[in-house]
Amino acid sequence: MFLKVRLPVVFLIFTLLLSLFSCATNLAPSKEDTAFLEEQKRLEEQRLQEEYRKSHFEDGSLIVNSKNLFDAYSPLRLTFAGDIMAHEPNWNKGNFPRIFKSLVPLLKDSDIAFANMETPVVENLPFATYPNFNVHASYVQAAVDVGFNAFSLANNHTNDQEKTGIRATKKYFDSLISSTATSSRPVYAAGLKDNAGDPLSYQVIDVAGWKVLFCAITEILNTGIASSLIDYIPPSQRARDSFVNEIEKLREEIKPDLFVLSLHCCEPEYILTVDKKQEDWYYRLLSCGVDVLWANHPHVSKKWDLVCDGNKVPRKLIFYAMGNTISAQRTSPSFNNPAKNRDYTGDGYLANVTFIKNEGAIQVALVAPYVLTTYIDQDRFYQIEVLDEGLAKRLEGQGRKIWADYLRKREKLMKNIQGNLIWQ
Repeated sequence: MFLKVRLPVVFLIFTLLLSLFSCATNLAPSKEDTAFLEEQKRLEEQRLQEEYRKSHFEDGSLIVNSKNLFDAYSPLRLTFAGDIMAHEPNWNKGNFPRIFKSLVPLLKDSDIAFANMETPVVENLPFATYPNFNVHASYVQAAVDVGFNAFSLANNHTNDQEKTGIRATKKYFDSLISSTATSSRPVYAAGLKDNAGDPLSYQVIDVAGWKVLFCAITEILNTGIASSLIDYIPPSQRARDSFVNEIEKLREEIKPDLFVLSLHCCEPEYILTVDKKQEDWYYRLLSCGVDVLWANHPHVSKKWDLVCDGNKVPRKLIFYAMGNTISAQRTSPSFNNPAKNRDYTGDGYLANVTFIKNEGAIQVALVAPYVLTTYIDQDRFYQIEVLDEGLAKRLEGQGRKIWADYLRKREKLMKNIQGNLIWQ
């Protein structure tokens, strides 16, 4: 998916100067020399035309990708995904790298790639499915290996394995953070506390010349067990007022270039619309210093808002819900009714976002969303695929026309979920 930006079309044509030969001799070039020079000129013009076709649409407008426009503005390239779930069909066949491998091209240029890890990670307990999830480190590592490196750990399944699970999950991610700290791609995580009564946990991420503040909270828990060890903010007015004060002070203390807040929201699951009160709450958080409000929990995708300032410059983002990145909530697709509400749990989206620094202020320069689907292969393996026409054609070639037709319809439905420009 590309963003088209209208810019003046400039053709750069390099020519060979025959006058160079006059420095060596006053004689006119031979026919052989002239033919050689003409051939070199033709080859150079052909090369330039090929480069132009790679960087421009047929109508002459520039193809904007994450590399060819923003380098002069100290870009920060972020990726936001949805819920990484762990139902039994997601882990019972092993081979976890296969689940995530299709995401490599989408994550490879990101400075930070965010995902919500919606399961405890307890090595000395068995894998477990809904309603009390658990995975081992190998499941998380497969996500890390494709490029995810910032994880929200605060959600309604955080305490599925009670206090033991919280302690083990934090210990695992603390170890992962420590072991990758000096690597080319450090890992970060937020949402869990060492001790009851500790303040909000957070990560300060220094990357690409930017200081990013990352926090993760949940407004909903399935049980109150060990909730004091989770960054849990109940959806009450009092709790929200207190949280606002806390993040305002934190922003003032850290002085980040960008503040990303993961929020596991107290909204009904499987509903595509956004509650007005929840929307107002998110805008209040933006006004208190949050730059990217990245919400999840409904297990279906919702709209996003690109928020502009009074000068119509896009400065902030709200993702209301990005759906499932991987799950097994759609075990039996409704091939005859792709618009069925439950079928939305099998799809989600991922957004590549570029921020730039322009005249001392941050600015959203690019939002590139990609629709994802949890595809069930012929061996009943659940894997993430980019949901596009290329996938449909590949499945047709494998004799899976029913799946191909279904996913074409699902792609159209998912593309009805769009972003909005909001002027303030």
